[in-house]
Formats: sequence, structure tokens, C-alpha cells
Amino acid sequence: MNVKKIAMRKLVRLSALGVATVVALPLLMGCSAEAASSDSIKIGAFFPVSGSLALLGEESWRGVQIATDLRNEAGGVADKSIEMVFADVPDVNAATSEARRLASDSDINLAVGSYSSGLSLAASEVFARGGSTFVELGAVSEAITDRGYENVFRFNPAAGSFTKLQMRFITEHLAEELGKPVSELNVILAHEDSAYGQSVAENAVIDAAEAGLVNFSLEPYNAKSTDLSSTVLRMKAKAPDVVIAVSYAADAILLGRQIRDNGLKLGAFIGTGGGHSLKGFHDALGEAADGIYDVDFTQIHINEEFTPGITEFTAAYEERYNSLPASGHALANFTGANLLFDILDETNGSDDPKEFRQAAQNLKLELGSTSSGWGFSLNENNQNELADVYVMQWNGDKLETVWPEEAAIRAPLPATPFGV
Repeated sequence: MNVKKIAMRKLVRLSALGVATVVALPLLMGCSAEAASSDSIKIGAFFPVSGSLALLGEESWRGVQIATDLRNEAGGVADKSIEMVFADVPDVNAATSEARRLASDSDINLAVGSYSSGLSLAASEVFARGGSTFVELGAVSEAITDRGYENVFRFNPAAGSFTKLQMRFITEHLAEELGKPVSELNVILAHEDSAYGQSVAENAVIDAAEAGLVNFSLEPYNAKSTDLSSTVLRMKAKAPDVVIAVSYAADAILLGRQIRDNGLKLGAFIGTGGGHSLKGFHDALGEAADGIYDVDFTQIHINEEFTPGITEFTAAYEERYNSLPASGHALANFTGANLLFDILDETNGSDDPKEFRQAAQNLKLELGSTSSGWGFSLNENNQNELADVYVMQWNGDKLETVWPEEAAIRAPLPATPFGV
């Protein structure tokens, strides 16, 4: 491998090159919608930065922006600059219409997105049917890659990664802590009922059965509801040992408050990313959130030896936005975008779908190679099988990685969920 390719690989793992100078550049360097020259590669970018999904949609887009600017500062891809052509997609209708608009541009053969599974399904469908490439960097629904489209990829973990780790954590750690055999544990999955929550729930049912959790049940709810007390009271009647929750931002806070207010005693509560990863969740619930577990994309409080380059990413984010990342979505999208750029470097800057697919299938990275701790290896459905999630636990205003051991900065601590 030549020196230039070694440098490009290093950006995926370390993301340090050029941080000191790039942070002073304009925010959207290399992210314009102007026509691309022969010396640039245009990539469509679909993220919700308005509407109800804006908080984490914006976080996701920020990760792509940082990765793009750092890579352009380092020389781009195959000596070409990267131009992200952005489209705000607050809902499924917007995702479909904007995907049609960008897919009709002959200079755009490749797109990324999109945080939300519903948005990803809509936008990727348009690109796939048109013969172009779509790379998902953050949405988790299994359906995104299970439809059989050869030009739809996902570089981040899928929903099944979350539930598999949750069941492992329950059976390998919590059962002993709670003093019960796995077969006697009563576990409930409370989930919002969109494509996101349903996908997680479908996987959870399978994974719970395989883990020997025979007392496992589901409690679906509408994320837009302003009162989840009926859901909480149904759970209370079942006297669960553990509740797993799949929630967005507002419903995560509401569910936590109503568990507290209705006196639902639990041995453990495990979030599934989404709202439970946000600092706003802890801010809203205060000390009642301490000890809550969360399984999600890589957060910044993690073993740095396992996530080389995360310190540099965090510094670049803080310089640009005058705050720490609000969730793991920025880092996940940063990592995924850099993987994308490495693949384009292997194609010598070509975004031809066949060349991209071949290069993506050939790329192999071991676990612990990137700033998210992920490796890279695509399965037959173009899902990165070495993208993983981790168990975190709230401790004050920090969401600290506690399991598995290779990623942890401390051991899990027993807690009383929501102070009940």
C-alpha cells in the first residue's frame, strides 16, 4: 500500500490529521450544493435537521461534516475534493421527494443518511431502484439491508446488535446481580411503535428466546403520546425485574418520569440508544437517572485504547460547536463517513456503483480499528458485521461505558432505577 493510502486509512482510525487547522475553517467547507467539477466527488446527504427528528438528525449530520472537512484538508479522496449535497428530510415524504431530486442529478451516484429508519427506507429505495448507491450511517432497522438491494449498504450497527447485547448483559451480568436464575427473570420491552421500535422488538423476541428468558413480553406505545401512565401501570402489574426501553427523546423522559411517579420498582432499566443516550434525559430526571443502563453507539466516555482517534474527534467537535457531542450519533456518522471515503480512495475516486460495491466488499478492518471501536466486514446483505454497540450507565452527567470489559472504563454499578 502506498504512503497516501496509509494516510487515508489513518484518518479512519485516528482522525487527527489537520484537526488544529480545520477547526478554524468555515463550517460547511466541502459541503455545498454547487455543481461539482471534475476534481470533486458529489455525494448526496439526507438528514432531518428540522421537525421532530432534528436533534439527533443534526448530530448525525455534524459527524459527516467533520469527517468531510478533515478528509478534504488531508487531500480529499484520490486527489479529489468531497462535496456533500445536503437535503433536509424531516419526514418520509420529504425523504422520498428529495431523494428523487438528487438522484436525478447525473453527477450524484452516491448518497448517505439518515438517522431515522423510516427516512432511510424511503431515500434508499429511490436510489436503489435508480441503480445508484446509498450508504446508511445511523439508522438501525433490519429492513434497510434485508430488502436485497445490492447497492444499499449500512456501516453502523443494526437493530439486532442492540438486542443481542442487551440479552447477553442480562444473562451474563444482571441475573447474578439480581440473584435470580435466567429462567425466572421477568423482562419487559417497552417500545415506541414506529419502524425503529418495531424492528428492535422483533429482534428482541428472538434473542430473548435464544437467551432462555422465558418470561419476556412487549409493551408497545405511541411515541407522540403525552401520557404513558397506562403503559407503566400494565408493566407494574407484571412486576418485572428488568425493563428494556426503545424511545425517542421526549418519550424517554416521559416514560422515566411516570415510572418514578407510579412507583414501578425495577432491578434494572436498560435503554436502547435514542432518547436514553441524550444528556437532556439526565438533565430532565436528575439523580433519578443515575444508574440507568443504555445500549447504544459508541459514546465518548469509553476505553480510548479500544477507540483510537476518539479524543481527536471529540476535540474537533468541541472546537466547532462549543460543546461535547449530544449523543453517539455524531461519532457513528463520522466513523461511517470515513469508511466511505476509504472505499472511494480504493476506487480511485470513482463512484460507479459496481466499483464501489466491489471495493466495499473487499475492505476488511479488525475490531478496535476505528474511533468508534468498530471493524469493517460486509455480509451478504451489505451490513457491516463488525459495527457494534456497548453498555453504558449514567453517572452524574456522564454516560460511561461499563460493558463489555474491553470497551469499559469501569464496572457496572448496582442502582435503583428512577429512585423508586
